[in-house]
Amino acid sequence: MASPAPSPRQPEAVDTATPDAVALGWLGLLPASWRPYARLARLDRPAGSWLLFWPCAWGLALAGGLVSHWPLLLWFGLGALAMRAAGCVWNDIVDRDLDAKVARTRDRPVASGAIPVRRALAFAVALSLVGLVVLLQLRWLAQAIALGSLLLVAGYPFMKRITWWPQAWLGLTFNWGALVGYAAVADPSPAMALLWAGGIAWTLGYDTIYALQDIEDDAMAGIKSSARALGPRARAGVAIFYVAALLLWAAALWLERGDPLAAAALLPLALHFGWQVAQLRDTAPANALRLFRANRGAGALLFLATAVVGWR
Repeated sequence: MASPAPSPRQPEAVDTATPDAVALGWLGLLPASWRPYARLARLDRPAGSWLLFWPCAWGLALAGGLVSHWPLLLWFGLGALAMRAAGCVWNDIVDRDLDAKVARTRDRPVASGAIPVRRALAFAVALSLVGLVVLLQLRWLAQAIALGSLLLVAGYPFMKRITWWPQAWLGLTFNWGALVGYAAVADPSPAMALLWAGGIAWTLGYDTIYALQDIEDDAMAGIKSSARALGPRARAGVAIFYVAALLLWAAALWLERGDPLAAAALLPLALHFGWQVAQLRDTAPANALRLFRANRGAGALLFLATAVVGWR
């Protein structure tokens, strides 16, 4: 007697990863029904969590809190992981129709139907509760500043529909942690604001690189981006953004230390940015993704600079 044909796999069990995902690795050990949620939280793409964490670490380091408040680095790491995941869930819910039109994103769990919208919302709430635990570890001023980011997070998915520069809004959002990290141990200062402003310019650079992956699909879907706005001038635009970031950060370091040589701590980062711009002669999607991911190292280099200048 012939055995019955196997039943089709349900969407939740599909193990398809977005083209820009890293290898599943340990995620492949999870039960099949959990994997879509891990992908929805971008656990297979950790670069974004690092890019959210580093500004928090810069602020803490520049304010001189690395020694006296070192446990906050661990809390910021947890908060970056949870809140980046929650933001991605919200973004995927809002963008599910647009994501379905772009090759790189059409297999995302919400866009593909692997996770219903109601379950995705519940998942976002659970992740936000983790963020609340982190928030409660901060002093009241840092808590108030952190809560101010919620409007930026909520508004980001809509920016690509109304402006050619959604990367600027992302910069406001992703670097908000510089304000939180600084205010966690010190009173607000111009150096804190300059650190944040430099981060915004940095994000304009690296997210323009990221958007180069989708420039053709975005044009067909009507999605706006800085990569589309700049067109053939994208490489020059990234260079300008990176120079602006370095100048703003140099000013922040100088204000904090009062020594013109403080800006010399940025030399390794300046060389790294120069390498990125040189490599951007090739704007193929694979190279754009490689250079985008390299900004995890850029964030680490600035952390070292702020640690040297703010150490006390």
